[in-house]
Amino acid sequence: MKEYKLPLSFSEITIQISKIGNDYQILLFGGECPHIGCTVLAVPRNSLTGNGTSSSTSSVLNLTGHKDEFLCRLLAEKISAQEHSIVSCSGGFHVDHITQEQITEVYETVQHFAETWHTEY
Repeated sequence: MKEYKLPLSFSEITIQISKIGNDYQILLFGGECPHIGCTVLAVPRNSLTGNGTSSSTSSVLNLTGHKDEFLCRLLAEKISAQEHSIVSCSGGFHVDHITQEQITEVYETVQHFAETWHTEY
């Protein structure tokens, strides 16, 4: 298992990745009250555009009222497509009174990690 700490201007996101055979189990958490708000299972497939690129399809189990799906789905689908592997991602990030700017920072941080984790981290 590898653990990555992603600093934010107001908090921190922790991402733990375990390789299980050819697949990946990911746990994403952080903020003032880390929790499990959702689980996403992503399966690789060819892109529906027909251009030969890889993509993924995902299924989501989400707790009512939680928005963690946006982060976990992003991470699971990107890594599934990149690695041509099944990826399960569970997690939750919570900060009381989070601003729109902070939400954007969280999303962009996770997006950057998902796109570069195998080369930069």
